[in-house]
Amino acid sequence: MARVKRGVKRRIKREKVLGQAKGYWGAKSSNYRTAKEAVEKSLLYAYRDRRAKKRDFRRLWIIRVKAGAMANGLTYSRFIQGLRKMGSPLDRKVLAEMAVNAPEAFGRLVVQVKNALA
Repeated sequence: MARVKRGVKRRIKREKVLGQAKGYWGAKSSNYRTAKEAVEKSLLYAYRDRRAKKRDFRRLWIIRVKAGAMANGLTYSRFIQGLRKMGSPLDRKVLAEMAVNAPEAFGRLVVQVKNALA
């Protein structure tokens, strides 16, 4: 049986890793072993931070909605409770956008929520 040396496959695999490590500093971009470690670590960070980004944005949206609700004399929790009672389809992302870019429309929404709570 013929001996398998993996010449082409190994080169392709290494070129892929070195391509992903392009732009890294020092040996991390040219030395296969260190590049492989750096690429694996960066992929782990990317996976983790794709999830962390969702949490961070949700926190930001909540802070913005809370500030808008407080400016109109309502707490965040009562505002969300009133929205649920109204059956509003608006999510926190849209509410945060309204609170920042259209405060008068957000104020009208707060008035509707207050009526729904009363």
